[in-house]
Amino acid sequence: MNLATSMFLLSVFVPMMVLLAAWILNTRSTENREKSTPFECGFDPASTARIPFSMRFFLLAIIFIVFDIEIVLLMPIPTTFMKSYAPHILTTYSAFVIVLLIGLFHEWDEGSLDWST
Repeated sequence: MNLATSMFLLSVFVPMMVLLAAWILNTRSTENREKSTPFECGFDPASTARIPFSMRFFLLAIIFIVFDIEIVLLMPIPTTFMKSYAPHILTTYSAFVIVLLIGLFHEWDEGSLDWST
């Protein structure tokens, strides 16, 4: 048997074995002693896991992630200017920073950054 055939058989056999093992291990018992007892805090473990959360906190977290990504995009600016100074690079980064500032002022004006309200 040549190498290509053995690699093909191996690449088919290993994932099939992993899928079979996952399928066998996935079988669950419908009756579980731990799930039928309440937690120490009194919550029913079989009830829904969806609890209300603060939408303001969620929006603040999304804004944080967006501005964090934008900071990562701004990190190469000093290195780029040290290697080569080209006017189109300055124009591009200036436009990017202006768009970021407009977004920040819009969020500030909208009140999304005010945690106390």
